[in-house]
Amino acid sequence: MRTYRQDAKTLELPWPFTGRAEELELVRAASAGGRPGIVVTGPAGHGKTRLITEAVRGLDHARVTGTPEAQNLPLAAFAHLLPDTVSLHRAVRALSGVRVLVVDDAQLLDETSAALVHQLAVHGRTRLVVAAADGVPAPGAVSRLWTGELLPRLPLGPLPPEDTARLLAGAALDPLTVRRLHQACRGDLRLLRDLLTALTGSGRLEPVPGTGEWAWRGRLPVTPAVRERLAPALERSGPGERDILDRLAFAEPLPLPLDELDGPDPAALERLEADGLIDVGEQGAVTLAHPLHGTVLRAAAGRLRARRLGRAAPAHEPALDAERRTLVRHMERLDVRPVPTPVGEWLVAHGVPLPARYAEVRARFARLRGEVREAAAWAREGLRSAPPDGGCRRELRLAEGGPDEPAGPDDVHARYAAVRLGEPGRVAGRLPAGSVLARHADALARADGPALDRAAQALAEQGFTLYAAEAYAQAARTHRDPSAARRSRTRAVALARRCQGASTPALAGLVLGELTARQRQIVTLAAAGLSNREIAEKLTLSVRTVGNHLHSAYTRLGTGDRTALPWLLDGPDRETA
Repeated sequence: MRTYRQDAKTLELPWPFTGRAEELELVRAASAGGRPGIVVTGPAGHGKTRLITEAVRGLDHARVTGTPEAQNLPLAAFAHLLPDTVSLHRAVRALSGVRVLVVDDAQLLDETSAALVHQLAVHGRTRLVVAAADGVPAPGAVSRLWTGELLPRLPLGPLPPEDTARLLAGAALDPLTVRRLHQACRGDLRLLRDLLTALTGSGRLEPVPGTGEWAWRGRLPVTPAVRERLAPALERSGPGERDILDRLAFAEPLPLPLDELDGPDPAALERLEADGLIDVGEQGAVTLAHPLHGTVLRAAAGRLRARRLGRAAPAHEPALDAERRTLVRHMERLDVRPVPTPVGEWLVAHGVPLPARYAEVRARFARLRGEVREAAAWAREGLRSAPPDGGCRRELRLAEGGPDEPAGPDDVHARYAAVRLGEPGRVAGRLPAGSVLARHADALARADGPALDRAAQALAEQGFTLYAAEAYAQAARTHRDPSAARRSRTRAVALARRCQGASTPALAGLVLGELTARQRQIVTLAAAGLSNREIAEKLTLSVRTVGNHLHSAYTRLGTGDRTALPWLLDGPDRETA
């Protein structure tokens, strides 16, 4: 995989634009005629610039960027668009002919440039697409763009885990490494790129036998970018603050009780919490707030201090067993919504052998959530420490799409497999009465499309993402109303995209039979990553014809998201996951 050290603000970025389909459409719509524009806000590194660059691609637009160096120079950001000396009034008139103006890093504009942007928004002749970082002071004229309701505001959250995985697909990383990177970077894509560059360049990635994937286990590479991000923790100088942070770092993955940290200066804890460096739970358990803090603090400690604090670290075995029991209890209740498992994840990340008993349960929980690649990875972790373990071998086989053994008297999910295969009659009366699984079976047996939609929604709410996708796909085939079928299909695709490549009979094709032969041909090429122009050249068609065929196909398939096409095209290459 290629990685780059170029400036994140350049137009040609190292990774392809990934995800953000809804946000992209909102920015594109705001850039269209008759709209005043939009402000995109979010923390640094979340991809605001990349989103806007993609949204205005192909549009006639001008771009200005705020910089720290020019914050005290009037109209510095507009120097390339305006004469050397110009009043604010004349600047507004001079820019009135610009159809779309992109303003990047608006929080760094000088006061005169900020006032100019505000006046352009007031007059409304120029559509503004503005990016501003959260958590830092901004000129009042900039913040009033959205607080004064001149422009709609789009807060940009972190890239979801499934899109982070797609972004990193070219690096062939194992899913537990992808999860670790996603959690460590917290949506900061520049930090993600920096860490990946450091990992690949330092040889810290190790091959996962039999998979063709690479895993990151062990210490974090403390790059200059990592140190810069974590300077607030490393530079604490208040009485007792650094001591508290170090003790928490060496206690990881476990928290420390509040009363053990409440030393000579109780106000130190309050200051650290107020600055967002520690989290204090309802029961008084204290942890470091950022997943990278512990590694950096441990790396910065001297040998003698590390030995002293390391000896005082609590044993993790009881906490790991408590996590396992919690996971089992949730699965028995048919509730697989996310459960914090910090101990198991920390041990895997640092290369500590994982007990097979825990790994089997963690793999099953991930599989039931539809996280099939993660399930396989957890099972492999258990087999590293106990190669003959039957439970981990069974979970690995199921995660990879292998057949299950016949359902036992207590194996609810094995019996439920018949419903997923479209044969609810085989398990009539054998699923827990009133459960969401039983409601799904009943709706499918009655061929009741709306009831299948309700069952799918309930499955999703309980964390069964793959099961919910399958139920929506079944509903799409059951509905008589074409619009209802399209809605169900769209929901099925959205959920299936989160299931890490799971391919099951219920999801096969998602009614591609509605497409003409030419539409299917074009959609297949689009799903393979070809642009409209590349498809046109390959099929000897005009770009406009390709676009029209795709638009018609999107309408029939109930999706406008090009990234969803592979889910619509992939047939069943294995049995149930």
